[in-house]
Amino acid sequence: MDWGNVTAEDLVEALREVDWSAPPRPVAEFFSSYRTNYFIMIIFILGLGFLRRPLAIVAAALTAVTIAFLNDSFAGTFNEKVTRTVRQFSPHLAAKMRPPLTPVIRGRPSAKRAIYICGRPRWVFVFIFSVVSLILWYVSCGLLTLSWGLAIGLLATILHATLRTPNLKARLNTFREEFRAVWRNYSEL
Repeated sequence: MDWGNVTAEDLVEALREVDWSAPPRPVAEFFSSYRTNYFIMIIFILGLGFLRRPLAIVAAALTAVTIAFLNDSFAGTFNEKVTRTVRQFSPHLAAKMRPPLTPVIRGRPSAKRAIYICGRPRWVFVFIFSVVSLILWYVSCGLLTLSWGLAIGLLATILHATLRTPNLKARLNTFREEFRAVWRNYSEL
């Protein structure tokens, strides 16, 4: 769709056609389907809030990595990449970075497998990165800006998740095509 040809009146008319009586999307969908996009949006808004403070940008990056460590697949991938990189320089150190052996009961590994990063439990890395990022937030005097940035980021995310209507773009396309058809008929007269 060529959005350059859509006028404000077209947009207002399409918004009038949207069924606004439908209930907002459930919170469970917000936390399941679009986590990565919303995480990126919140981090981007935080980054914009700290353009004047480079130390605060480092704190925001550390906070993002801390939150990302809570994701199992990110933690596992990070562990593999770091271990492979260290193995190229020091195989002995890479061997020490392996997670401890998990006990096997009756021929099966335990159902709940702990996540290890560089041979340490995940909570150790989350704790260390959280403490360092909090210290950086305090040193950069960015706690107030952080709270405003998080509030705006979370508000934008929740508003987008609840007010997002899947048929708006399709309705805009339909309205545009109908408008063009009517316009062609009038121009032929």
